Amino acid sequence: MAPNGAPKDVKESTLLIVKPDGVRRSLIGEVLRRVEEAGLTIEGLRMETIDRATAEEHYGEHRDKPFFVELVDFITGGPVVVAKVTGHNAIAVWRELMGPTDPADALPGTIRGDFAEIISENIVHGSDSPESAARELKLFFGE
Repeated sequence: MAPNGAPKDVKESTLLIVKPDGVRRSLIGEVLRRVEEAGLTIEGLRMETIDRATAEEHYGEHRDKPFFVELVDFITGGPVVVAKVTGHNAIAVWRELMGPTDPADALPGTIRGDFAEIISENIVHGSDSPESAARELKLFFGE
């Protein structure tokens, strides 16, 4: 935190995933437009279908939760777009653009508030901390 209690203004990178429901619903361009409009830079971008082993590693912190298999099945169920997004406070900015995980709690103007309908299909993923971002970027981009 900065001395006045505000978050530090740091340049950082984070992972963005447009999940299979977002790809299926043709929302890739809209998601990327919002990212760039917020002043973030897309430094890496590709479309792929995530294999099961990568998905299980990606969602590893949820391995013992009842929804783990559903998460893995969903993210491996179709093409996704993965991106490395960089900018000042990129993690916080991207999480604000996404909105809360549960679309019922997401405000209009956020991606989930505008497009997601159910918690298990909520359009996008973003790293939730610098540690998660480092781990996820290494997993998907080898960095």
